[in-house]
Amino acid sequence: MAVLTPEQQLADACADFYADPLGFVLFAFDWTRGELAGFAGPDLWQRAYLEELGAQIAQRNFDGVTPCLPIQMTTASGHGIGKSTLVAWLILFIMSTRPGAKGVVTATTYPQLRTKTWGELGKWRSRCITGHWFTVTAGQTLSIYRTSAPDSWRVDGQTCREENSDAFAGLHAASSTPFYIFDEASGVPDAIEAVSRGGLTDGEPQVHCFGNPTKNSGFFHEITFGRRRTGWSTRSIDSRECKMTNKELLNRWAEEHGEESDFFRVRVRGLPPSAGDVQFIPRHLVQQARKAEAYSEDYNPWILGVDVARFGAHRSIIVTRRGRDARTLRPKVFRNYSTTQLADEIALYSQELGQHNIGAIFIDGGGVGGGVVDRCRQLGLDVLEVNFATRTAPGSRFYNMRAHMYGELKSWLVDGGAIEDDNGLEHELVAMEFGYHRNNQILLEPKDDIVKRLGDDASPDYADALALTFAHPVGPTVSAFPDQQHPYEVRREQYDPVARFDRAFRNK
Repeated sequence: MAVLTPEQQLADACADFYADPLGFVLFAFDWTRGELAGFAGPDLWQRAYLEELGAQIAQRNFDGVTPCLPIQMTTASGHGIGKSTLVAWLILFIMSTRPGAKGVVTATTYPQLRTKTWGELGKWRSRCITGHWFTVTAGQTLSIYRTSAPDSWRVDGQTCREENSDAFAGLHAASSTPFYIFDEASGVPDAIEAVSRGGLTDGEPQVHCFGNPTKNSGFFHEITFGRRRTGWSTRSIDSRECKMTNKELLNRWAEEHGEESDFFRVRVRGLPPSAGDVQFIPRHLVQQARKAEAYSEDYNPWILGVDVARFGAHRSIIVTRRGRDARTLRPKVFRNYSTTQLADEIALYSQELGQHNIGAIFIDGGGVGGGVVDRCRQLGLDVLEVNFATRTAPGSRFYNMRAHMYGELKSWLVDGGAIEDDNGLEHELVAMEFGYHRNNQILLEPKDDIVKRLGDDASPDYADALALTFAHPVGPTVSAFPDQQHPYEVRREQYDPVARFDRAFRNK
């Protein structure tokens, strides 16, 4: 029987750790000695992470041929818990146990990637029992590769600028493990993450995401706390529970900012902010509205808001609101409808509501919406066209109709408005970001920019339809009081926005 060389024995030992990343980390480093004197191994949260990864690897039981479902793990945390250290261990584990593995590691900036992520990798590679197998470059290019197979067995560091998206396309490691690691994932553009999905179709793919949850939108928030959590193993790590964090500093932050402050939530507790710096509608308002009592008075009119989309991924949606109630009647959703088809649906829906009191029908008149407005009027409907880009009157807090309508919607939520208990609507409402025009008027992010930032799935069609119900004030109509004098002793036209406009025009 041939005697194995030390290198062959080492390779066999690494093979035994194929589905045991925690075992590999305990084996590969000289714990309690030298530079690691006083360290017995990973922190509790790191151990739990590595144990779960091992369980998922064993569950998939990749045979080297048949592709398996990707392992997808995401971790939101406060500062100082050892994320970069775990990233280094993951890279060394995968590279040491999987010949032909290929990976991409990204962070928001090159200095972050080079000094922190790659700096930590270089430090742990020098301590690793297999470190001599690999060459690490940390200059203009960042990489770690098996010295004997530099092209087929490697990991590259890439910044997450969208122009680098080609580097995140398919990694093509069909007989091994293609993997992605997103460090500081809150700052990674959604477009980069979307491109990376192309590398999850063969082999034993893995995705590991780490970061402080600084935003209430974006892919990192959605996979960790939002509607895309399905298929992801998620965790939130509080810095106070980790061994290596500066507890004195964390306690000072708690005293200065408060444990419920957004600063403390993000930087210590590993939770998303209740409202981001540029987030127009705070999440807590939306979640409150999902649980609020749907309340309206008999004299409150039904108000319809219609957001128009012709073809493609976007939807045409009719939302109906009555007073503080935007929940009782579910939205009507249409895809791939022509302008005439949508107008017919609006007419049919108006007939269904005929027994009630319809105060106004506001229709998005931008783009192809004008055709819907014209067709509705041909059908005898009294509709009002609204253009989101129309400038508001001088002196308004809001720059245009879009900002004005969402401002009214936000105030309505504060006053106890009730919306449908719907994850998609919540996502659309909290994704909206804002800034200020040069005259200090509030200006909201355009829909096209939201779609570009977050993808077609985040197009705020439902939210826009709801916002349209706040385009103009709509008071009670005479039809709500058939047997008594109108409580405000005025005729319908005094509340009707179209009639008000006509009167103003006639009086000029």
